[in-house]
Amino acid sequence: MKLYNSATHTKEEFVPNHPDIVKMYTCGPTVYHYAHIGNLRSYIMEDVLEKYLGYLGYNVKRVMNITDVGHLSSDADTGEDKMLKGAKREHKTVMEIAKFYTDAFFADCADLNIKTPDVVEPATNCIDEYIKIIQKLMDTGYAYFAGGNVYFDTSKLKQYYVFNDFDADDLDVGVREGVEEDTNKRNKNDFVLWFTKSKFEDQALKWDSPWGVGYPGWHIECSGISMKHLGEDLDIHCGGIDNAFPHHTNEIAQSESYLGHKWCNFWVHVHHLNTTSGKMSKSSGEFLTVSLLKEKGYDPLAYRFFCLQSHYRKNLVFSWENLDNAAQAYDKLIARIAALKPGDGEVDAAALTELKAKFTDALDNDLNTSLAVTALYDALKARTNDATKIAAVADFDRVLSLSLIEKAEELRKKNAGPEEEHDERIEGLLAERAAAKKAKNYAEADRIRDMLAAEGITIIDTPQGAKWKRA
Repeated sequence: MKLYNSATHTKEEFVPNHPDIVKMYTCGPTVYHYAHIGNLRSYIMEDVLEKYLGYLGYNVKRVMNITDVGHLSSDADTGEDKMLKGAKREHKTVMEIAKFYTDAFFADCADLNIKTPDVVEPATNCIDEYIKIIQKLMDTGYAYFAGGNVYFDTSKLKQYYVFNDFDADDLDVGVREGVEEDTNKRNKNDFVLWFTKSKFEDQALKWDSPWGVGYPGWHIECSGISMKHLGEDLDIHCGGIDNAFPHHTNEIAQSESYLGHKWCNFWVHVHHLNTTSGKMSKSSGEFLTVSLLKEKGYDPLAYRFFCLQSHYRKNLVFSWENLDNAAQAYDKLIARIAALKPGDGEVDAAALTELKAKFTDALDNDLNTSLAVTALYDALKARTNDATKIAAVADFDRVLSLSLIEKAEELRKKNAGPEEEHDERIEGLLAERAAAKKAKNYAEADRIRDMLAAEGITIIDTPQGAKWKRA
């Protein structure tokens, strides 16, 4: 399998550090508001990656943080803590906000068939881990105390801009829109590891530390949580493309300075979901939720299908028309699968192997879900029996997670109508009734209907003939 590595800007053959396990870390949500469907695109694609690694036979351990402290509104070190902002907005405590929106996030994930990671760790659980890392960075000269905060000194690094396919201004935190100048920094790209005496006096959550009562910066949280659960090396780190700079850049800086060696082999970034007017974001006020899609009558899995039709490294444009098209295609796909006959022959092992090869070829090429969906359609068109097609669909859905077999079975039952019973006497009477109707002897037909009704038998006339059921 080849994956595009944002750190090297090339597709590379994926080989884990340890043959018996893949260590995977995902940047989780900041739980101050509902996740919008743009956020959830990233989690859908990361879910596909985890499931495909499992499909290939790897034992995957995936860890995800829940940011419930320290994430400021600029993504750098300025603005208001997002959790505090959410608490003020809803007149609740920070912890009440965190629990409510954490639960809402996982409800959305369940609707989208996104697997819960093996470890989900709130940032507030790992204060000791952050302090341990920061203390060593202070001791080794990579961090300094100024103006009440502990900063990471980026001038100590040989290379800071790891993900260098950005505009020059985007790489300069000091000139990014909405970022206020911090005169305590020695260098404009230095970042806060720990806040103590800062302008955020109303910060709700604070802890003792060697540098005074305070709270961690956002970037240190992912390093501490990852090392706590996955050790000192990491195979894959995932996140949205927004996270590449400064968040992931700063994670690498502090982690590798602390460890003294390379930390993570692959960096995988999912690109934006845009609306026709630009990037979907909470800060712009333009964002859609899974709950809203459901209120409008959309199956959340139609949105998952919509995401799978595009490559994760391409921006995806959302419009209601585009979602309608995806929803219609998803419904038609379910209908095609429902029309297959489960008892149609035995599974053709050779044909199934050939169909699976097309599917894995697609996903082996940097997780090309668009081609994987094409492989699914090709399987349905293949010159093989229905049993083999159903086996292929079930196999592919281990990764795609569109509930294809379950949805098809639901549709099949819905279309079948009342379950038929077999009774020679009743079916004989129905045949007599049909003959009477054909001869226009409606009195006899009605007599048979009324006689059966008295026995608790209801007759249902269909274009395929009369069916019956017991009341």
